[in-house]
Amino acid sequence: MDLVLLGEIFAGLMFFGIIGFLMLGFPVAFTLAGVSLMFGLVGMWFGVFDPSNFGALANRYIGFMTNEVLVAVPLFIFMGVMLERSKIAEQLLLTMGKLFGNMRGGLGMSVIIVGALLAASTGVVGATVVTMGLISLPAMLRAGYDPKLACGVICASGTLGQIIPPSTVLIFMGDMLAGINAQVQMAKGNFAPTPVSVGDLFAGAILPGLLLVGLYLGWMIFKAIFSPESCPATPVPPEEKKYLAKEVVVALVPPLALIAAVLGSILGGIATPTEAASVGAVGAMVLAALRWRLSFRIVREATVSTATITSMVFIILFGASVFSIVFRLMGGDNLVHEFLSNLPGGVTGAVIVVMAIMFLLGFILDTFEIIFIVIPITAPILLDLGVDPVWLGVLVGMNLQTSFLTPPFGFALFYLRGVAPDNVTTGMIYRGAIPFVLLQVVALALMFLVPGIATWLPRLLYS
Repeated sequence: MDLVLLGEIFAGLMFFGIIGFLMLGFPVAFTLAGVSLMFGLVGMWFGVFDPSNFGALANRYIGFMTNEVLVAVPLFIFMGVMLERSKIAEQLLLTMGKLFGNMRGGLGMSVIIVGALLAASTGVVGATVVTMGLISLPAMLRAGYDPKLACGVICASGTLGQIIPPSTVLIFMGDMLAGINAQVQMAKGNFAPTPVSVGDLFAGAILPGLLLVGLYLGWMIFKAIFSPESCPATPVPPEEKKYLAKEVVVALVPPLALIAAVLGSILGGIATPTEAASVGAVGAMVLAALRWRLSFRIVREATVSTATITSMVFIILFGASVFSIVFRLMGGDNLVHEFLSNLPGGVTGAVIVVMAIMFLLGFILDTFEIIFIVIPITAPILLDLGVDPVWLGVLVGMNLQTSFLTPPFGFALFYLRGVAPDNVTTGMIYRGAIPFVLLQVVALALMFLVPGIATWLPRLLYS
């Protein structure tokens, strides 16, 4: 048999083998590395893979560890955890709930707005969903909200941190797309390509994030009009209204100031993402101190949580590097290139198929698992076909946000299940998430039809 064809067959089998092992529940990082090593040995036996290629892993790992952009990841995670410990999210939820409580659907709208603010100031999905589940879900149930609607709006609002900057997913994708785009352009003979940065993706994700917030709010307004019994009003007692304006200012100003300091410095070109993340981490500690909540115990808890989350993400990245080397050098990239290039519809068909694959993988895999597996395989081909890297990165980010909401393995659903009362069943949580998954599909379709939603702001800021 032709060795090139045999290598491509092994590469395809390896991809589906990894998906199969992940569905059986094996740890992600070790599945990626272990299955890839096994196929690498099989490929060596048949003469379609040279094991000396594994020597490139050391340089790749050192590159990850010395990459200044990726230093922003633990800093943003620390900022988010510290803000969660300082009870800013709790105060925001309580205050916004009072502000919108007189309206039908007002509690749901307050959860969406707070979710957007927390996404722009923390970007940590788990902490946001748990916090809102502990505070808002009991209040919404007491007010007579449909449990499915209450669970859906909390889970969906909590996942906004995946698309609204500073998103750790966008940091990784920005770094990956920057390298891939440079390689693709150099292969085309363009030795001075326009660089792609994390700041470009941050700018590109702002309008899509606001679009998603608008769709969520529109759904709550629709429910308030056509199904008022599912989201009744919760009037605020007159004695609490006297101090409501002051409470709103106190609750809103700190996170807005932090958002302005972090995102404003990145988008304005004043600071790199890593520098802005360090400012955000220090700023979160300052806000905690102003609330008399900064202590050695809280700093230690935030540090341990940051180290745990960061280690989990980077060990997956290291395992994915083994997969990438074996897959590409056995001819998998040629297989994918031929498949995507020959699809009906050209570039449009190729992007639709890649997005559909990622959407389906979101039912069984986590966001980071998907980007570390799929982006290195498909992005070079799509960029070679002329796809805008910023548009592609933001489109992928919004697509993968659905992986937190899609049953049966949506992490946001698991987070809420862990803090929801016993009378809220898992089926209610799953059914409540479905309308918001459909809203995200609508947002994806709009971004696909109007790419300027993602590309207009970066071009305005950095042209």
